[in-house]
Formats: sequence, structure tokens, C-alpha cells
Amino acid sequence: MSGHSKWATTKHKKAANDARRAKLWAKLIRNIEVAARSGGPDIEGNPTLYDAVYKARKNSVPNDNIDRAIKRGSGAGGDGVDYQNILYEGYGPGGVAILVECLTDNKNRAAAEVRLAFTKNSGNLADPGSVAYQFSRKGVIVVSEGVAEDQVLEATIEHGLEDIAPTPDGFVLTCEASSLTEVRESLQKAAVDYESADVEFVSSLKINADKDTAEKIIKLVEALEDLDDVQDVYTNMDLSSEVLAQLS
Repeated sequence: MSGHSKWATTKHKKAANDARRAKLWAKLIRNIEVAARSGGPDIEGNPTLYDAVYKARKNSVPNDNIDRAIKRGSGAGGDGVDYQNILYEGYGPGGVAILVECLTDNKNRAAAEVRLAFTKNSGNLADPGSVAYQFSRKGVIVVSEGVAEDQVLEATIEHGLEDIAPTPDGFVLTCEASSLTEVRESLQKAAVDYESADVEFVSSLKINADKDTAEKIIKLVEALEDLDDVQDVYTNMDLSSEVLAQLS
């Protein structure tokens, strides 16, 4: 069971304009800094850092930026920022549950901006524990297009793979968070290209949304993702093929 919705799988491939790309790069750099701070600057010896760097390179972040982020995070640069990881919980239109994961150096700013984004987009923040109980941490790997499903299964089925979901651009693999490195390494040994390998929050209680609700949730999610302190946004929204077609 992955609980990974069609909306979640297509979201990984969402096209980005220049402004969104700049924000994405900033968030990827922040992930690298935090990974280097917590696990050290050795990419091969720090799986979290490895995955953060790999994803940054896949999104065309320049190597110089990556190297500087590793140095800052490990303290070598002397100008590192101490980020706090904060999780906000809320509800959007239609009762859709939303988790907002932040990395921030200013908790008050992050809280105010997240609350305002919810309020402006017909949502509301909830008390801690109201939403998080239905989400669990899972390893999520996005596999590139042009790879056969049989090849992916053969490489990963003995290494902790729980679910494989087809997308228009490939597959999304789900596993236990503790198995992420093993599954990722099994793909590499089989020469299977992939876009990213992350630990994400995946809901076990999906809500099917109609087109109107989906449009409102997407608007709320995008407003949250535009905030500098927000790293990731997770929902329990699921969409049928018909609704996806209407949205596209």
C-alpha cells in the first residue's frame, strides 16, 4: 500500500517557469545544507546528502552552488544558517488534509505566512495531531520515462519495494523510509535512471476530489509552495482519471 495518488504522481513532473525554478533551487540547496549539517559532508557516506545532491543535479542546480551548500552545511564556510524543521497541519476545501513541511530560520515568519496562505485559499490550520496521524513516512522514488516496468520490478522487488504506480512520464516507487537507500541502490546497479529519491509523507486515508475541489486544493498547494520557508506540501487528495483529464 502506498496511498500515492494520481495527483501526487503527476505533481512530481509539474512544469516550472523561471520564478518557480529559482524557488525550487533555493529549496534544494537548503535540503543539501541541512543534510550536510546532520550527517556530514561526505556524499557517499551520507545517504540523505547523496539523495539531496542527486535531486539538485537532476534539476540543473550548478555544481558550484551545490559545493557551497555542502560547505555551509558542514560548517566549512563559516556562514551556515541553523534551520528548524517545522510541520504544520491543516485542511483545505472539501475537507482535504494537508501537511506543510518547513525549513526555516524564523519560526514566527513561517507560521504567519503559512496561516495567511491557508486563509486566503479557503483553508485553515489545525491543531497538531489533527492531520499527521493519517500520514506516514515513506521512501518515494520517481523513475524516468523509457524504462520498462518489468525491469524496475526485477531490480527492486527483493529490496523492499512496496508499490509501483505508473505515470505519464514513468513510475513512482514506494517503500518503507528505512528501505529507500537499498531500493535506490538496486536501481543504480540495474542501470535504471531515476529523477529523485526522497522520504515523503504519504496518506493512508484518501479523499476523492471533484474538479472544483481539486482546482481549489491545487491553488492552495501552489500558494504554500511559493513560500520561501516551505519545503514540501502533502495532501490526501486523490483524483480519478476523469478529473485529471478535466484539469489538463
